[in-house]
Amino acid sequence: MNNPLSSSPFLRRILIGVAALLVVLVLVAVFFPWDVLRGPINHYVSERLGRRFEITRHLSVTLGRSATVRADGVEIANPDWASKPYLVQATAAEFDIKLLPLLLGRIELPRIVLTEPQMGLQMELDGRRTWALSRDTSDEGSVPRIDALVIDRGTVDYQAAAQGANIHVQFSLAQEEKGELPLSFKASGKWKNDSFNASGRTGGVLQLSKDVEAPFPIEVNAAAGKTTLKAKGSISNLAELAGVDAVVDLQGRNLEELYKLLGVVLPSTPPYKLRGKLNRHGKVWAATQIQGVLGSSDISGALSFDQSAAVPLLTGKVQSKLLDFADLAPVIGLAPPDGPTPVNAPVAQAASKPVAAAPKATTTATSRKVLPVATLDVTRLKAMNADVVYSAADIRHVKVLPLDKGSVHVNLRAGVLQLEPVSLGIAGGTVAGSIRIDSNVAPAAFTTRLDLRAVQLNQLFPAIETSKSSLGKISGQLDLKGRGNSLAQMLGTSSGDVAVLMGKGEISNILLEFMGLDGGEVIKFLVRGDRNVQLRCAAAAFEVNKGLMTTKTIVLDTTDTVINGRGQVNLADETLDLTLDPAPKDRSILSFRSPLKIGGTFASPSAGPDKSALAGRAGIAIALGVLNPLLALAATIETGPGKDENCAAILAKAAASNAGSRMPASATK
Repeated sequence: MNNPLSSSPFLRRILIGVAALLVVLVLVAVFFPWDVLRGPINHYVSERLGRRFEITRHLSVTLGRSATVRADGVEIANPDWASKPYLVQATAAEFDIKLLPLLLGRIELPRIVLTEPQMGLQMELDGRRTWALSRDTSDEGSVPRIDALVIDRGTVDYQAAAQGANIHVQFSLAQEEKGELPLSFKASGKWKNDSFNASGRTGGVLQLSKDVEAPFPIEVNAAAGKTTLKAKGSISNLAELAGVDAVVDLQGRNLEELYKLLGVVLPSTPPYKLRGKLNRHGKVWAATQIQGVLGSSDISGALSFDQSAAVPLLTGKVQSKLLDFADLAPVIGLAPPDGPTPVNAPVAQAASKPVAAAPKATTTATSRKVLPVATLDVTRLKAMNADVVYSAADIRHVKVLPLDKGSVHVNLRAGVLQLEPVSLGIAGGTVAGSIRIDSNVAPAAFTTRLDLRAVQLNQLFPAIETSKSSLGKISGQLDLKGRGNSLAQMLGTSSGDVAVLMGKGEISNILLEFMGLDGGEVIKFLVRGDRNVQLRCAAAAFEVNKGLMTTKTIVLDTTDTVINGRGQVNLADETLDLTLDPAPKDRSILSFRSPLKIGGTFASPSAGPDKSALAGRAGIAIALGVLNPLLALAATIETGPGKDENCAAILAKAAASNAGSRMPASATK
């Protein structure tokens, strides 16, 4: 059956006309002299941008769902406020542009190829950026969408005040095939206002679309200040640095410096070298398989840095098989061995309000300080949150106290740093507790509660030879609160209680005899050697008020001697003013029993007999010696008035303080 429409001569003529028109349009599109429109296009685009746009030599266009534009000689000027004259100045440019979004006022460029470009990218603190293609350069909606970018030899200058960046980059695309990494680059300038340089290779096509996630190979060697980074791997989304999967080598002089570069708050450390795998998914950076060294200490573990919230969060677990104690010096604000006093503590220096000084002790201090005075930058404690666990299986090279292992759980929330639990192995026993620093007040407020348990007396002072034969276990507690932006300030303003207790044990008698100036016993020891005496009990309790430690009780009771003490220790000016009264229980010759005065400073302590008491006794001996040497010897005979102390009462008295009241019963046995 014939279709009357198809057999109609009129309809056939219409169809032939439409086909002819389409052919003409295609021929016009193909052979249209687009170059004659360069002038009008240059004028129109310049008016829309509010800055000069010019195709300087030749223009051609291929139409389709996306138009392909080829231009020889392209110049796009920067806004007047920019330091570089051109956003883009290229020998040639070829790009695809989607027509429908263009009609709706959006610029979407699936592909751009630039030959020998010189590009000037600049971003200001108020949000203005040179690559926003409108008169309002702070309008993010006017930033073109670019999916893929190819640069064949050229340079890019990038300036961003917020990042302290002023970087010049040179690109070179290999003319011959060079595998997956044909594009090489070199960069130099400033990053975070510090010297910066980098070099490396990448894939030839830079995938910039947020919607395109395909592994993009990259190799980078970079250095910023004293920090260097080597990375090799891939990035699936260059626009947002998402899908990072790389092996990274990082080294520098101090992990603290990464705060300036990356915004991660880390403690001050000695020089470090680290290696691990770095991944990024969404807003979370993850560093796994971390292996390296900090100073002379090894370190391993895994960390993640989540930037999805307004305040980023650092989490993870790291550990050391061997920790060199000297590597902890920068963390707590101490000077490294044979090094200068550190300017900054775990994080850099911060201003603080004046801290109230403690009452003056009676002994004058020297100017040299022992307690760390390096300050804590409390503003950095508000820069991020943290939940990190660190442990050290073996601690070496401790000169003052015999630490052997340790661990700490670091929790940082809203500017409050909580170290809980803190656990240290010391002299066969433990120190455990918590430390809290609140940076939301100025100066920072700190609270600490530390418990000493079962510390072996013969291991506590390894540098003192005579203590090695002593036996006994020491327990104690420190419970303090204070204000300050350094450890010295915190202790110098602290209030609370300190108590130390010891039950039965043994102690070197020569220490006691020297303390009591028992010359007869000392002579005997020098001939026969030292021996231990039974320790019945010992206790010391202090009340602390604004940095001034005042004794509640000091007593040490052995089978040979009873020693009672009194006085003050000033944590603010680091001075000592203590008096110990020894009372030997045995009769001895050559004994000038008198109070022992301990004074001086933490840096330069002094100890010796009370000269006035000793002088009176020595004067009697000299006077009698004129008459008869045997009578002079008789004057030195100690009648031994010392009596056994009631240890239960002594320990109960020491336990009367807030700190002492929490001593375990085992400490008194």
